[in-house]
Amino acid sequence: MTANLFADLPADLSAELTHQLATSHSVRVERIVSRGHASPPGFWYDQDETEWVLVVRGAARLRFEDGCVELRPGDHVTIAARRRHRVEWTAPDEPTVWVVVFFPAGG
Repeated sequence: MTANLFADLPADLSAELTHQLATSHSVRVERIVSRGHASPPGFWYDQDETEWVLVVRGAARLRFEDGCVELRPGDHVTIAARRRHRVEWTAPDEPTVWVVVFFPAGG
């Protein structure tokens, strides 16, 4: 069965939308859709898994303790397990569509 990353993008996003695309015993692939969303003040992700993050539409800014990374379509970043990060900003005027792959640290 085929699917499309851009299908079913809601016009109104009061909260980020996360959809699991594929899983195995050690890997998870998600589509995240944001529109003007950011992590709550003072909140930091601090996860046991490594993340590979790709922005396929829109724009975003991730903050790490040592600086920020701007992401536009086609940009991707690998975030090591336990590296604290947060979503600082996502485009307010269009959906930001992310593909995120979670896998075990050192995997």
